[in-house]
Amino acid sequence: MELFNTSARNIVPIKRCTAFPANTHSVGLWNKSDAWQLNVSTPFGNVTLPVQNYTMPVLEIEMISIFCITQISHFFLKMIGLPMFVAELLAGIVLGQGVAAQFIEKYYNSIFRLNNQDILGTISLFAYTMFIFLSGVKMDLSIVFRTGSKAFHTGSLAMIAPLLLGAGAQYLLSRHFDLDKQENLQLMFVLTTHSLTSFPVIACLLEDLKIFNSELGRLGLSSSIISDILGVILTALATLAKVWDKSIGLAILDFVLVSLFIVFVIYVARPAMIWMVSQTPEGRPVKKVYLSIIILGLLFSAMLSNWYHMTLIFGPMILGLAVPDGPPLGSALVKTFDPLVSGVFMPIFVTVAMIKADPHDLNLNTKVAKANALLVLVIIVSKFLFSLIPPLLSRMPLKDGLALAFIMSYKGVVEMASYGIARDSKVIELEVYCFVMATVLVTAIVVPISVRYLYNPMRKYAGYQKRNIMQSATNDTELRIVACINRQDNTPALMNLLDVSCPTKDNPISVYILHLIELVGRATPVFISHQLQKKTLSNYSYSENIILSFTHFQRENHGAANVNVFTAISPTEYMHEDICTLALDKLASLIVIPFHRKWSLDGTAIESENLTVRAINCSVMERAPCSVAVLVDRGHSETVESMVSRQAPYRVAMVFLGGSDDREAVTFAKRMVMDSCITLTIIHFVSVNEDRELEQWETVLDNEVLKEIILNYNQNSDVGHGNVGYIKEMVKDGTETATKLRSMADDFELFIVGRRFNLHSILTSGLEEWSEFPELGVVGDLLSSTDFMSNASVLVVQQQKLSN
Repeated sequence: MELFNTSARNIVPIKRCTAFPANTHSVGLWNKSDAWQLNVSTPFGNVTLPVQNYTMPVLEIEMISIFCITQISHFFLKMIGLPMFVAELLAGIVLGQGVAAQFIEKYYNSIFRLNNQDILGTISLFAYTMFIFLSGVKMDLSIVFRTGSKAFHTGSLAMIAPLLLGAGAQYLLSRHFDLDKQENLQLMFVLTTHSLTSFPVIACLLEDLKIFNSELGRLGLSSSIISDILGVILTALATLAKVWDKSIGLAILDFVLVSLFIVFVIYVARPAMIWMVSQTPEGRPVKKVYLSIIILGLLFSAMLSNWYHMTLIFGPMILGLAVPDGPPLGSALVKTFDPLVSGVFMPIFVTVAMIKADPHDLNLNTKVAKANALLVLVIIVSKFLFSLIPPLLSRMPLKDGLALAFIMSYKGVVEMASYGIARDSKVIELEVYCFVMATVLVTAIVVPISVRYLYNPMRKYAGYQKRNIMQSATNDTELRIVACINRQDNTPALMNLLDVSCPTKDNPISVYILHLIELVGRATPVFISHQLQKKTLSNYSYSENIILSFTHFQRENHGAANVNVFTAISPTEYMHEDICTLALDKLASLIVIPFHRKWSLDGTAIESENLTVRAINCSVMERAPCSVAVLVDRGHSETVESMVSRQAPYRVAMVFLGGSDDREAVTFAKRMVMDSCITLTIIHFVSVNEDRELEQWETVLDNEVLKEIILNYNQNSDVGHGNVGYIKEMVKDGTETATKLRSMADDFELFIVGRRFNLHSILTSGLEEWSEFPELGVVGDLLSSTDFMSNASVLVVQQQKLSN
């Protein structure tokens, strides 16, 4: 069989003997035939490798080689902030003609030989088709109608400006270098492809940089969607124009077929998928037959795209956009196929595309290569500059604007796929392909490093003023609380806490309820503000029950409580950003987050445990711009109203050991004495061996906070304050502290305690070793443990960290 060595500038036929049909399975490990013995000459000597001349073993060795080199490279590259994509590109360079072919030539010729690349190429192209389909599933087109002017103008200019300036540059370069028609077609293809800003590429970059849910990340996603839609339209028109150049009748037929396909997807396929959603009960998985039907539709749409002369990914992208995003159908498709596609097949795709780029082809001596290099330079510079203009005109900080311009200039798998298909179809020459692959590698290295240097999402907390409960009480301002809900059953305990905080017209509270939902089946995070004043609910039904519950709470506390409900749909690893940003924007003094354990009604057994929620809580406590409280609901379901109806007081205990967190907690507890139906007991633990000189200033502050309770409340000097008690407990160590608390387990409905993180005291000595959850502190962990036989709720308070 005669093959062609396409890795050389001058295509030279090579004679190779290949057996058809190819053998798939090996003859076995113990077969000592020459078919599986491979002697490899390396700089370190001759090595015998067990490489079998069968397609399946060779494919496995190729995949192992790719993944090993990728993981090893990423281990070192991540130390300087480079994403996995760069490691995949470098794996292609290492396994390509530049490295592997030079040092282990026989191994390269045996494993990555030309006829074996067909199998890898087929797998990688199928993976790319699936990747584009899933990207369409994740894309929320409604964001186009909700996007602001900044994102719209940035996305539009990032696409249109380099296209127009590049077209002018191409015209001048064509005349200067006297290029023929075929060479001009190559420049036109590079112009249209390099002017694109692809949404899947930008989404992957932002996720790698961990700024997916930041203000800059949301702006970049919105801008890339605008640019991507313009790019899809441009690509479709360019493809039809190419067919028109060959046959007008065929172009008209293709246009009709494309239109019919889009109409079918909109009016037949999408309603069918919406029907699938309606047939899936809430909380139940989607039937596998539905997923199978959609995947068959994906394959059929790719075949149709090839039939009417569109790109292979046109049909899958349109079909993916028609899938209802989010749960249950969109999330089911993403959960089922994305790990395999993104984790296994796409690294193969990227590496294979880079293997095809032979460094020997990087030749800038030809006319078309010089013209292509200058054209790419014009496109990159113009895209960067025009992406910078809208942010600067909208008074965005210069560093943030530069970071956004770098993001919009990023290139990735979509551009690599376009150039790879053009190379295989001989639309572009080898030197052009190698150069554009080099630009992809350069941007993949430069952009992440530049964005990390220019943009720090934590910067918005710098210089943030003091925001805590004590400061709010001192300034006599309303208490602003951001309260988070992860599950519907978090609502009763939270409403109970808000009730006992005693909102009045003289001491009002503003509550910002944030319903947190994991982002699955989408690529763009969603932040919804529900206006409680409207008679109709939001079109989104995510938080309907929560909205109704807190609408009732606001009605019952008219003039004393102002409630706003928000829904944040984002990846769990970025949810803390939503929480902290909302607290920052609303000038909140307190964030209330639910504990990650769900208890039974009697408070003795754990029903479920969500470690993801725990990670969110820890991140919030580390970065919050105000005070934070963790609410542990141990199953006490009786509300303040129900206890009042049976003439029973709602009993609250404030466990005071001293320190800033305890002072913050007791300040919050003081609000509760405004309600005569609530009894507050301050339990002050003091060491019998107390060192008066130790932490003297802290002791003065503690006594100052408690003085009002000891001198005024406990002596009933003010009307309505006789429901406050003060108990001073003298203990020797942590064991006595625990014993005293256990004796009070059934005496209260709510315990309030400060976190006191990293504060070592003789009052808790011996308890630190048994503490399971550091985010609760030693005492909070004790009150929330299974050994503490009580169904009383626990509120663990942490005062705002001054480092923020």
